[in-house]
Amino acid sequence: MPTTMSRLWNPMVADLAPYVPGEQPKMGDLIKLNTNENPYPPSPRALEAIRRATDGDLRLYPDPGSEALRRAIGAHHGIDPARVFVGNGSDEVLAHVFLALLKHDRPLLFPDISYSFYPVYCGLYGIDHRRVPLDEAFRIRPDDYAGPNGGVILPNPNAPTGRALALDDIARIVRANPDSVVVIDEAYVDFGADSAIPLTAQHDNLLVVQTLSKSRSLAGLRVGFAVGDPQLVEALERVKNSFNSYPIDRLAAAGAAAAYEDVEHFEATRRQVIESREWLAAALGRLGFDVIPSQANFVFCRHPQRDAAALQRALRERRIIVRHFTQPRIDQYLRISIGTQAQCEALVDALGAILSA
Repeated sequence: MPTTMSRLWNPMVADLAPYVPGEQPKMGDLIKLNTNENPYPPSPRALEAIRRATDGDLRLYPDPGSEALRRAIGAHHGIDPARVFVGNGSDEVLAHVFLALLKHDRPLLFPDISYSFYPVYCGLYGIDHRRVPLDEAFRIRPDDYAGPNGGVILPNPNAPTGRALALDDIARIVRANPDSVVVIDEAYVDFGADSAIPLTAQHDNLLVVQTLSKSRSLAGLRVGFAVGDPQLVEALERVKNSFNSYPIDRLAAAGAAAAYEDVEHFEATRRQVIESREWLAAALGRLGFDVIPSQANFVFCRHPQRDAAALQRALRERRIIVRHFTQPRIDQYLRISIGTQAQCEALVDALGAILSA
């Protein structure tokens, strides 16, 4: 029976299964390791650029093309800014990608264990899709993406597993799909994998998407971008300008550009996260956990003798929050974001106490 208001909905809305983000708890004094946020603050240069941009010009619309930001991204990656598309976080960029490039008669392919926003976009835009099983070790098999399709999208490293594909494997998938767009979603690439951005110069059907939320500590700023052939970028611009011509505000553009210019801060915080990840993976192994090798800013693990949901609850009682998924094949795994070294040590101490009790 429809409610008073839902009777006015587009019928499609009732069938949507929206994305469920990680919990953002309101209580303080938590060790929050559930949403893959960077534990270190943004570049001081980014914060100063945002402060400088907070002036009377906020009464004016921002540059609709975000030209200065595109130039900063292009300079960092050594590419023509004409090959760069920007949006409000990589999720908005991906939304435009799904509509502009991945809606075709044949099904879109993506892994069965992957970013859970992909099937949400398929439902929103009416895109036929097929989930391709990972192997028993949660690895993507490139040959599984060589059949007829309307497009391919893969996170690299994958989420929530943290496993990454080598560039040769990505190139193999791209070459196997000359008439489809292959999208590589690189939200976590800076923590240990190799970016496929250089391959976009050789393949006009490859699009790479990145975000400033993770490795540049700007999740609250909402800036993402895509890199690819100018014709792919033009398709995204057409969709963007049919939806919102001014997606990047003045503060976000200024802060994001400055973050790209502060390479020293980026490298220092990135190394700290990687070092803590390796320490945490080893410590979890000593506690008896099976840990999937990760090249992201999180680890994916299970304890053979303990229920994952029970471990999550026990950690929460100790004011430590981690992510648990109920999806088949991974319902006994926890995804643990990498915090500061002190937070990682507190997590290990808590798990040791839980396991010994």
